[in-house]
Amino acid sequence: MNRSWTCVCWCFAMVAAGPLDRLPAQPPLAPSPPVARTARAAADFPPELVDFVPHPGPPLLAGTGAGTWDRKIRERGFVFREGNLWHLYYTGYNDARSDARYLGYATSPDGLVWSRWPGNPLTTTGWVEDVDVVKDGDTYYMFSEGRDDIAHMLTSKDRLHWQEQGNLNIHYVDGRPLSPGPYGTPTVWREADKWYLFYERRDQGVWLATSRDLKIWTNVQDEPVLAPGPDRYDRYLLALDQVIKYQGRYYGYYHGLAEKGSKNWTTCVAVSSDLVHWRKYAKNPIVDGDKSSSILIHDGKQFRLYTMHPDVRVYFPRKPPASR
Repeated sequence: MNRSWTCVCWCFAMVAAGPLDRLPAQPPLAPSPPVARTARAAADFPPELVDFVPHPGPPLLAGTGAGTWDRKIRERGFVFREGNLWHLYYTGYNDARSDARYLGYATSPDGLVWSRWPGNPLTTTGWVEDVDVVKDGDTYYMFSEGRDDIAHMLTSKDRLHWQEQGNLNIHYVDGRPLSPGPYGTPTVWREADKWYLFYERRDQGVWLATSRDLKIWTNVQDEPVLAPGPDRYDRYLLALDQVIKYQGRYYGYYHGLAEKGSKNWTTCVAVSSDLVHWRKYAKNPIVDGDKSSSILIHDGKQFRLYTMHPDVRVYFPRKPPASR
């Protein structure tokens, strides 16, 4: 990205979406009359997905500010809950020591109070940034941005020891290899026997490619599926952070930038019925003030929205869920 488990975690997918079957055979969202549009917008963007208030107090996790490898943290990290423990991956760096970006890990009993892993960093070579984690079977797949914004993949059996698997091999619709240049912020959704990869190029749009073997990814179209604008909040740049499925629809949480030179990256959301055609929330951004790189997770009772850049913060629904 050009700035100074997403897919959704599997536990959330099971709570909120139910078992993964196959892509629903639904047409793209079509235009409707004004009254119908208003009603549909309320249904398409339920408040539990878009209306949050910040948890009070300081960031949950931030750079140490000292001479450590993680003096600062940046970009998208990843939060998930497995069993009774919460897990968090983050990117740490200290330019006074190295220009590289390394992988950090922290755990929490409640998703609020975090303890850094004593064996950090988990990686000491290469470049690991903007991570997204998907669990399939007994394997954890980490999709990450590497040096020069090139997406690559790592795998692990225990969440701690990660094996590099190489750069993602993306092709155009006609089979030609993707043209040279950055392709970063990899966001992956797994459904049935297919993998869906969303990636950006210089934050100027989000493209979608699919794969069945994790070896070759092929664009579903050679134009972006999500582009900047037309509204001001994301008119200049954007990149996708996460995809979730909720009540039969897909939601893409992304960060956007209004104008060149601004440092106010905001958190936004869009909806889709097929992962290709997206409609942005009319009240974007849902989080302002340079809080971005978001991850939405269900904690067993309600949704929480974590923002990971430039530090880790959490937001809770404005209206508590109704008691049952």
